[in-house]
Amino acid sequence: MADNGEAGDWVGRGHGVGRRTFLGYVLAASTLTVAAEFGEAATAPSRAAAAIPSPPEPSELYDLNDLLTDATLPTANLISIQVHADGTASFALPRAEVGQGVTTSSAMLIAEELDLPLDRVHVTLADARPELLFNQLTGGSNTTISTYTPIRVAATLARGRLLAAAAEQLNASVTELTTKAGTVLGPGGAVVGYGELAVKAASPTIVPVPVTLKDAGQFTVIGTPRNRIDALEAVTGRKQFAMDLAVPGALPAMICRPPTINGTVRSVRNADTVRAMPGITDVVPVTTGVAVRGRTFGQCIDAVRALDVDWGPGTEEGTSEADVLAELRRAELPLVIPPLPLLTKAVDLRFTFHFASNSALETNCAVADVRPDRAEIWGSLKSPIVAQETIAADLGLPVSAVTVHVTQGGGSFGRKLFFDGAREAAEVSRATGKPVRLMWHRTDDFRQGRTHPMSLSRVRATYTLGQVVGYEQRHTSVGTDFGHGLGEIVTALAAKLPVGDLGFSETIFELTQQTPYEFGVTTQLLAEADRGFNTGSMRNIYSPNVRTAQELVVDQLAKGMGQDPYAFRRRFLKDARARAVLDAVATAGNWGRAMPAGTAQGIALHPEYHGVVAVLAEIDCRPPTTGRKIPDAYTGPRVTKVVCAVDVGLAVNPRGLQAQMMGGIMDGIAVALTSSLHLENGRFLEGSWDHYYYTRQWNSPPELQIVVMPPTTGAPGGAGELAVAGAMAAVACAYGRATGTVPTTFPVNHGEPLGFEPLPAVPPIPASPTDGLSRVS
Repeated sequence: MADNGEAGDWVGRGHGVGRRTFLGYVLAASTLTVAAEFGEAATAPSRAAAAIPSPPEPSELYDLNDLLTDATLPTANLISIQVHADGTASFALPRAEVGQGVTTSSAMLIAEELDLPLDRVHVTLADARPELLFNQLTGGSNTTISTYTPIRVAATLARGRLLAAAAEQLNASVTELTTKAGTVLGPGGAVVGYGELAVKAASPTIVPVPVTLKDAGQFTVIGTPRNRIDALEAVTGRKQFAMDLAVPGALPAMICRPPTINGTVRSVRNADTVRAMPGITDVVPVTTGVAVRGRTFGQCIDAVRALDVDWGPGTEEGTSEADVLAELRRAELPLVIPPLPLLTKAVDLRFTFHFASNSALETNCAVADVRPDRAEIWGSLKSPIVAQETIAADLGLPVSAVTVHVTQGGGSFGRKLFFDGAREAAEVSRATGKPVRLMWHRTDDFRQGRTHPMSLSRVRATYTLGQVVGYEQRHTSVGTDFGHGLGEIVTALAAKLPVGDLGFSETIFELTQQTPYEFGVTTQLLAEADRGFNTGSMRNIYSPNVRTAQELVVDQLAKGMGQDPYAFRRRFLKDARARAVLDAVATAGNWGRAMPAGTAQGIALHPEYHGVVAVLAEIDCRPPTTGRKIPDAYTGPRVTKVVCAVDVGLAVNPRGLQAQMMGGIMDGIAVALTSSLHLENGRFLEGSWDHYYYTRQWNSPPELQIVVMPPTTGAPGGAGELAVAGAMAAVACAYGRATGTVPTTFPVNHGEPLGFEPLPAVPPIPASPTDGLSRVS
């Protein structure tokens, strides 16, 4: 669904944040509490000239990340850092930590400007705060961009206040003092700890104070590789997720879900019998099925499997893939530039991208305690304000009576922009009158959860005399649900209106998609069709599919003009940063080396959110590799090597950036080669990770190299999603060159016979396996 300036001052595009004066506030508190005044947007890179330049696309001038960042500016001063009497600093980050490492990068910013050891900075996640408006949405790789300067300003202000308090205590001038490792050093070897100064540095009233940030040349933390601050807790099992919370009286709960997408409950034939099963306390119909509450999740599973429900039709009753594809073809927007065979040549291709699951490792789950006059919710939520406001409306309570706590999450990839589990937990708690710990089963996630929509992409690129004179792309997708809006209720409602949903989707599309090449007259447009599926902003939203289609066409353009794919791209690229990452992977990956028949290299590039990535992939499509036999599995081609070069302007934590790229590469390999959902008769056939072939060890590259480019802009760009589109496109291009056939259906294995026996639709949860040892290979 992956961070301010002086009044009247603005940072020009590509110049980053310099050593300038900013305004912060000392807030009234018993110990030192500080905040920044407002944020500052990062900006798009400069453009290079070409023979037939393309007019700038909307996302090159102002992209989704700019929009999200600008929306945070008015409430940036509501985000504060506190320095405590024990010498530590704390910060409640108004974003979600779902494994992307934003708590670590935020702590690094504070440690840098406050001159405090990283292990003495404590970053937690803020509860839903409606007053933050657009400033509590986690999405669009925006967290570090939009919080980068406000956090630094607040930390710098805190350091300044501590120095002033120390000057008074030591009877010295501030210019005689320095800070180091959480202490103030003064004349004659005097040392005063931050903890001693925290109360004295506080203020009984709100005071505006100008501050000056460190110059990049003074950085000792920002830009250095650091381990995650939560790594030890994660590997030792001490990290707390929603289902780990000990909320008094909150017993496990699960939902018996319909056999088809969004089916409805007509009646429950054996509710009393199931209610009498061991450990079961409640059986109640809810909007999405029939909820059961019990003393253990195992008892809940048994109860769900025992329920006899009369189900009504769903939103896609009887629908299969062929029906959706036909609907998408009917909705496709026409191309405008006609082919002119006597004067020009054209590459004209249509690509099909099948549904993909948006299931994270942590399934949907939440804890809810709903009382007649109030409610309390716990869950991993990337749009907690919308969750709070929606749940309050569901319960008929004022927003102030609903408390939403944001917990650490075990993955998201856009999934947790939606709060389906939290909303269900609240409904079940209200229906039973008791607290619940609601958890989706993995099969629920695959069959009723959010998906990346099926889509088509029609591309026509026209060329003549060694130049590309026109590029048209018409992307047609099953409707993407943007019901989370921009993080608050007004845009969330607007995105759901029948007259507004396509307009909202088209806006997101135009603010995220761009062509990095000078291809003459360039247009990329979106159309949507079916809105009866549960969809969402899966990692990179439209970009992986759009970019893969474009990069495959680029390979065909290069072939048609008799040019090397790497050299062709380099010639037509608009931007110097893009050429630099392309050159980096071509050099590190030894582009053009001789390879056996059936193997090949592919290269691709993807710009987004003020960052750019290039990926070189090598693939093995020879029969001994594709024909490997593994029980209940699809093996297929293997990506044997990936080199990725990434430029995000300024990498706050290069080690975290490398990890983001690695994860994105595995996502890209998966959606290119193996992982998709098969729709048949109104339901998806996949029902577990066993059936949904995310990148397995035998498809992942034994050689993987991530090149983090030196800082280029002085400010961070988006990183969380870059590698997915770049890797998918590079793998697709490698596959096409290895097989000699342009792949037009993704993943490439989608039409193969199923490598598994689909689980029954009734009961919706399969029996727990008892043959684990037989599956060990």
